[in-house]
Amino acid sequence: MEQSLQVFVKVVEKRNFSKAAEELHMTQPAVSQYIQGLEREMGVKLLERTNKYVRVNPFGEIVYAYAKEILSLHGKMKRLIDDRVNQPNGELTIGSSYTIGEYVLPSVITELKHRYPGIHPKVTIENSENILERVTDNQLDIGLIESNNTRKGVAVLPFAKDTLRVFISPVHPLAKMDTVTKEALEQVPWIVREKGSGTREAADQLLQLLGIEKAELMEFGSTQVIKETVEAGLGVTLLSEWTVRKELKLGSLKVLPTHHTPFFRSFSIIKPKTSYETKAVSLFIDLLMEKSIVR
Repeated sequence: MEQSLQVFVKVVEKRNFSKAAEELHMTQPAVSQYIQGLEREMGVKLLERTNKYVRVNPFGEIVYAYAKEILSLHGKMKRLIDDRVNQPNGELTIGSSYTIGEYVLPSVITELKHRYPGIHPKVTIENSENILERVTDNQLDIGLIESNNTRKGVAVLPFAKDTLRVFISPVHPLAKMDTVTKEALEQVPWIVREKGSGTREAADQLLQLLGIEKAELMEFGSTQVIKETVEAGLGVTLLSEWTVRKELKLGSLKVLPTHHTPFFRSFSIIKPKTSYETKAVSLFIDLLMEKSIVR
């Protein structure tokens, strides 16, 4: 059953029997036999096949979703057993928000590899909402987010505090004002992350606290692009201090004091609520708590 699901998932993702066979180190007839066997077991066709494409049908979409979860749980089960027998080793799938993943996580991963060379971290960086969804679906061993959102079946463990401030280019007219009014902040574009981002969540909360309802919002899916846009003098942004250390040192960005800032939030570990976790996960959590930015 496990082999059939692995083959099916690979065919769906590659949309091609030959490519799936090549990656699985199998012959194409063998791949076809596994798919046919799985379809017989399910009692329905799972794929639409022509000479030009292989496409999953509605029944196949159901099997694909559950196959991914079954294979993930099976892998975790084997790693848990292996943990009881051997030294901590194997793959550790980590999901992280952009702020944590790009500015905090690298030093933690370096220390993890130094202490436990048998652990092989695999990092996925997306916005907080996507990471939460992947942890909920058992696609990741552990997630790191800056959002306050939670879901049933997911445990949340804060591990550090983060400070956010409003930043602006030194050449922007607002940067030269002694007092920045609400009216002035309503007239300037706010450069923000996309919905689902923990940083966007914080920006929305700040705008609400400031009583700003009609500000122009410009969305970008990259913190780096946001910084460069603000450096160019287009508008203001709310970002973690972790993300702008270089720019502050170079003087290309400066803090714009506003009411309700600095803005504080927690960096949190999220993981499935279960009594079992691999040694790799436990050791990674211990390391994060040890290296907590702010106690």
